[in-house]
Amino acid sequence: MTPRSPQQVASRLDFWQALSGAVLALFICVHLVLEGSVVLSPKITDWIGWIMEEVYLAQVAAPLILLIIVFHFWVAARKMPFRAGELRIYFQHSRELGDADTSLWLVQVVTATIILVGAFFHVYSVMVDMPLEVDKSAMRLHEGWVVFYVFFLPACILHTGIGVYRIGVKYGFISKARREFWRKTIWIVMGAYLLLGTCAITRVWFIGDALIQAVQ
Repeated sequence: MTPRSPQQVASRLDFWQALSGAVLALFICVHLVLEGSVVLSPKITDWIGWIMEEVYLAQVAAPLILLIIVFHFWVAARKMPFRAGELRIYFQHSRELGDADTSLWLVQVVTATIILVGAFFHVYSVMVDMPLEVDKSAMRLHEGWVVFYVFFLPACILHTGIGVYRIGVKYGFISKARREFWRKTIWIVMGAYLLLGTCAITRVWFIGDALIQAVQ
């Protein structure tokens, strides 16, 4: 069996990084839409949660997504500038090139770290407090989790949007002539998701506020 060259290994790892990233991006988009249903009605969100538990989708998907996140981070970590010298070289090249895409990559590194740590806390807090109900989410926000989501939500949206853009550029789905158009389009989509997520958190917060006042 012919051993693979370093270039072949790197190419395969790039493919698995892109594939796992695409899967996670799809999950984030669907997850935010389902969570955003609370803006229309908490009953819809509770119904969605009930179905996911009944078919064991929530119980299976949560640990599976965590595994994919860890795998994605592990594959991508080989390119991350963890050392001070590597960061210095990166900033130097970034200034010399003056390329916006290079700066976006640093945002990917920072948000990836936030997501890797935050995902475990997010999943754990939800899974140990099942069933999935809006009222429980509302009480968690009032117990201090709202600060967590102020950082976690934008990190997820930024990482997802930029990641999709970079995959498109890398594999030729986004041509050089169309990059500016796709940058603007993806920023608009990210803004829409951020607005949806913010509205959902705000809605759940006020539900929690009403629950607390009802008890007092």
